[in-house]
Amino acid sequence: PQASPRVVMNTFYWKPPFVPAREEELLSGLLSEKIGPDKYPGDLVPSENWPGVGPGVWRPANALAPKYVGDGVERFVAAAHKPSVLWVRGADDQIVGDFSLFNLGTLGQLGIVPGWPGADAHPPQPMVSQTRAVLERYQANGGSYREVVFPDTGHTPYIERPEEFNALLAEQLGAA
Repeated sequence: PQASPRVVMNTFYWKPPFVPAREEELLSGLLSEKIGPDKYPGDLVPSENWPGVGPGVWRPANALAPKYVGDGVERFVAAAHKPSVLWVRGADDQIVGDFSLFNLGTLGQLGIVPGWPGADAHPPQPMVSQTRAVLERYQANGGSYREVVFPDTGHTPYIERPEEFNALLAEQLGAA
């Protein structure tokens, strides 16, 4: 029961004890997601490197893999036109974080996924710190960004704090 879609949604998508008014509709949407190699999360290819698989060709989980992004970060930082960036996140996001349990490097370091080759070969991905570092480089190259962190909020600020989120978004769009 701890891996049921409802439990996962209510544990990780928002910060408990929050329960959205439209929980059943959100759960129905979650359950309508098609999964598989040609759907979500995407396919995998064998790899000689730990954990034995690498990003495949299809779908969202592979889209940001370094083999596809290439120099995307460098192009973003160096872009001639630099619109302002609004980064909204929840302070208690368990999915996107510097030590997320959704990251294989973290799970390996904790001994949950066996065979971890160490931090030099496969460190945990510091998702928040990496994002901030890219945005700071963007700003140092003439862009601007604003990071807004909602306290007591998980992975879905737009669901958990819709009025505050929508006000920020409207302000951002008005400034564009």
